[in-house]
Amino acid sequence: MATTSINRPSFLLISSHHRHLVASFVAPAVSRSSVPPCWAISSGPRFISSRRGTNRLHLQGASISRTAESAYRPSLLHPRRPVDKKPFCTSIPFASPATAPIAAMTADFEAVLKGKYPAKAHAKRVVDIIRQKTPDANGVIYLEGRMTKMQEDNDAPEPFRQRRFFYYLTGCNLADCHFAYDIQSSKSILFIPPIDPDDVIWSGLPLSADEALARYDVDEVKYTNEVNPILAHLASQNPKSTVFAIANQVSDNVTFLEFDNKDFAVVKEAIETARVVKDDHEVAMMRKANHISGLAHKAVLQRAKSAVYERELEAAFVERCLANGAKEMAYHPILAGGRAAATLHYVDNNASLKGKLNVLVDAGAEWENYAADVTRTFPLSGKFTKESRDIYDIVFRMQQESIALIKAGALWDDIHLHAHKVAVDGLLALGILKGVAKEILEARTSAAFFPHGLGHYLGLDTHDVGGNPNRQDKDPFFRYLRLRGRMPAGSVVTVEPGIYFCDFIIKPYLKDPVHGKYIDSAVLDKYWDVGGVRIEDNVLVTENGCDNLTTAIKEPGEIEALISAS
Repeated sequence: MATTSINRPSFLLISSHHRHLVASFVAPAVSRSSVPPCWAISSGPRFISSRRGTNRLHLQGASISRTAESAYRPSLLHPRRPVDKKPFCTSIPFASPATAPIAAMTADFEAVLKGKYPAKAHAKRVVDIIRQKTPDANGVIYLEGRMTKMQEDNDAPEPFRQRRFFYYLTGCNLADCHFAYDIQSSKSILFIPPIDPDDVIWSGLPLSADEALARYDVDEVKYTNEVNPILAHLASQNPKSTVFAIANQVSDNVTFLEFDNKDFAVVKEAIETARVVKDDHEVAMMRKANHISGLAHKAVLQRAKSAVYERELEAAFVERCLANGAKEMAYHPILAGGRAAATLHYVDNNASLKGKLNVLVDAGAEWENYAADVTRTFPLSGKFTKESRDIYDIVFRMQQESIALIKAGALWDDIHLHAHKVAVDGLLALGILKGVAKEILEARTSAAFFPHGLGHYLGLDTHDVGGNPNRQDKDPFFRYLRLRGRMPAGSVVTVEPGIYFCDFIIKPYLKDPVHGKYIDSAVLDKYWDVGGVRIEDNVLVTENGCDNLTTAIKEPGEIEALISAS
C-alpha cells in the first residue's frame, strides 16, 4: 500500500473492498494534500505439467421504510435535485427487484446462458474501436491466457484466475492457452495445450480441439505447439502488418519476428473501452451472479440470530454460493460486526458477535468470471435500534435517490454529489450535523461520514475497467472516484452509499475549526455503536433509466421479519 505523508488536520480515508475513496479531510483554508486510497507453455513439442489438472476446465458453474416512503415526493428535508442542477430523470420510480417474479427472472437469464459466450462479436467490437483511432489498422491481435504458476516452496499451483482481457475475446477459462485474431479475415484461433499423457492419469482427459471448438465461439482450435508457425503464416499474408498484444503478457518462446510492426498498448485500451458496455449474454451472467448472491445474503440473514462469530456468517454465504454452482467469490467477503463495520476494507471476519448491534456484509458471487458486488447491513437481534434505523433510513434514501437519477448520459459526479446532499440533510435532521447544508457541503465535512465513492463499473472485474478516474482532481470529493464522466447505456455500475462512525476518521474533524463547528459531538456519541451502514446494488444503465440486477432484500421491515422468523 502506497501512502503519502501528511500532517493533520489533513486526513486520509480508509479503503473499502470497493477501494474507491472519495474525500480527503481537507479544510478549505489549508493546502489540499494528495491522499492515497487505504486500504506458458505454448509452442514447443510437448507441455508436461507439474500441475495436476492444468488443462482442466475451470467451471463456475412491498412496504417501504418509514423514512423512504416519501422518497419520490418533493420535500424540503430531502430535495431530489443536486445542488444547482436539474435532475436527470424525475419520473423514474424506484423499482425493487423483488417486484418481478423471481422464477421469471431466473428463466430469462438462464435461457440466454444456454448460448455460447459471444467472443466473436467482442473481437469485432474491439477491432472497430481500434480502427476509430487507426482506420487502416491491420494484422493480428494476439493474447495469452493465464499460465500455470506454482506456489513458492510447494508443488501445487496457485489458484487459477483467467486473464480478463483474454477471456473477453475467447470465453475460454482454461489455463495455458493462447489466442490469435486475424483482423483482415475476422478469423479467430484458440490455442489449447496438447494432451499430456503423464497428466491424464491424474486429471483425466482434457478437452480435445474438436470439443473446444464446439464449446467456444471461435473459428478454429489448434494446439499451443502451433502458435509460432501460425503467427508467421498470418504475418506473411499481410504486408506491413501489425501484431497487437499486451505488454508483459507474451511468453518468451513466442516470436513476432515476421511482423513489421508491434503494438503493445492499443489492444488493451480497446478492450477496456469495449468492456464498459455489456451485451445480453454478459448481463445474463451478471444477473445469475446477483441471483446466487441474493440467495447467499438471505442465508446470512437466516443465521444472524444463532451465529456466534463473524466467520459463521461468511460460511453461510459461501456455502449458498457453492451449492448454487458459483465456486468463486468475486472478492474476499467482508463480514463486519459492530464497530468493525466502520472499517471499510474489513476482512478479518473472525470476531465474536456478542454484544454487537449490526453486521455489514459486503459479498458477491462470481459467475463464469462476471462479478456481483452486493452489500447489506442488518441487526443481529432482528430489530434495528432507533439509532441504527436512523442511519439505515438515510443510507436507504441516498441509494434510492441515486438510482432514480441513473440513465444513459447521466454524469456520475452529479449523482455522487447528490448522495452527499442527502446524507447531509439526514444527518442535520438527526442533529449529528448542525449548521447550513450548503456550507457543510462546500466544506466537504460530510466526507467524515461518507468517505468513499458512490460506486464503480462492474463486470469481469469487481472494479471494472473504463471508469477514467482522475487522481489529479483538486476537489477531495471526486479525486478518488473510480468512475468519472457520463455513463453509456449498457454499462453496469454499483450504487453503494454508506454512513460510518469511525473515530479514527471523525475525531480529527471534531478538532478542526472548519469542520468541528458543524458536528454535534454530544449527539454523535449516541451513534458510535452503529458502526457503519452500507447498501449496495448492481444497476444496468438503460437509455431512459436503469434496471436493478440485485435481488437481495434490503427494505428494513423485510430484513427484520426474515431474521426474526429464523
